[in-house]
This record gives sequence, structure tokens and C-alpha cells, in this order.
Amino acid sequence: MEQNNGETEGGNLAQVQHVVLILSGKGGVGKSTLTTELALALRHAGKKVGILDVDLCGPSIPRMLSVGKPEVHQCDSGWVPVYTDAQKSLALMSIAFLLEDPDEAVIWRGPKKTALIGQFVSDVAWGELDVLLVDTPPGTSDEHLAVLENLKKQHKVDGAILITTPQVQHKEDWCCSVPLDPLLTTCIEEGKDFIQTFPESATFSAINSIAKTLLTSIQNP
Repeated sequence: MEQNNGETEGGNLAQVQHVVLILSGKGGVGKSTLTTELALALRHAGKKVGILDVDLCGPSIPRMLSVGKPEVHQCDSGWVPVYTDAQKSLALMSIAFLLEDPDEAVIWRGPKKTALIGQFVSDVAWGELDVLLVDTPPGTSDEHLAVLENLKKQHKVDGAILITTPQVQHKEDWCCSVPLDPLLTTCIEEGKDFIQTFPESATFSAINSIAKTLLTSIQNP
């Protein structure tokens, strides 16, 4: 992997083509699940994808991708992300990797949270990526401002996907609905690739549609 010394414009995000935030107004609507499945859909479409998991309230993506709690290594450019496949087509850096117990609640004051988020945005040596998905905490808070401010220092934010419940649908911004499939829950609990395991699922079709819409949107702004 080509290393970036952080002195060039864009820092560690210089070789990242597109950055997309994943947001939700509240917890429990499937934000991290969709982030994971969207990343897998993009990877299956031949894209190199990264996930930056800064959900301090519940960093669950490592469990969904069955990577456990690996050791985080450093290179000259910063932290080295964890790759979920031998081809290094899906990279992950999660706040959970730095916690003693990822299942415990994070009780930090605002400045400590924003400082860590700043480090995560600037100090991960992603290398070349087509898309970086940023899984944010639920709601709106100082953490979201910290993510945006630090991203804008290095890279423009290409867009955002807002995950909400079916009651909220605005036609001009509405992408699609994702049907619930119990098999998706099973795959998440077992750390399996849902898209590869159940390609005939209507949920896969919806997620694949979101991936195609996202690529069209960010490539033709």
C-alpha cells in the first residue's frame, strides 16, 4: 500500500475519491447495518471501500463484519485500517478497536470525543479508496460537527445518506425503502456476507439499488 506522509493536500484522504456520511435521527433504525451492507454491495460492484466507524454510542460494525477486536498497527502515515478480505477491497477502522470493552458505554466529555474523532478522520492511512463510508452516532450532536469539520480540512464531503423509519418519506430526496428480512439478522449475528449468501432476497435488491444510486450521484454531482 502506498503510504502518504500527510503533508500533501488531503492528507490521508488524498487518495480517497468520495466520502459519504451515514446518518440517522435516532438509534435503532438500522444505520450501522445499512452501512455494512452498502459497503459490501459496493465491494461486490468492484469498488474499493472503506468504513470509518465513529459511532461512539455503539460501534457494532466490527461484529457485523466478523473481524473481532484486532490489534491496530501504525505506519508512518498513521493507523493502518483492518482489511476484511484478502484482496484488501474493504477496509475498516472502528472506535471499537480502541476500547477495552466495546460492549461498555462510552462515558466521555465532549472535548475528548471530538479529539478522538479528529484523530480518526485524519490519522487513518486509507490508501486508495473509491468510497469511504462514515458511520456516525445517531441523532445530531457535537460529534457530527467534529466529523464534518475534520473532513472538510482534508476532503470535501460528497454526500450523506439519512436512515429513517418508513413514516418519513420526502419524494425529492427519498431513495428507496429496505424491507426487513430475518435472514439479514442471522447473517449479521454470524458475521456472514448477506449479499453473497442470499442474493435473491428483496433486501439485497434494495441495498443494491441504493449502491447504484449512490455511485451515480457522487460520480455525476
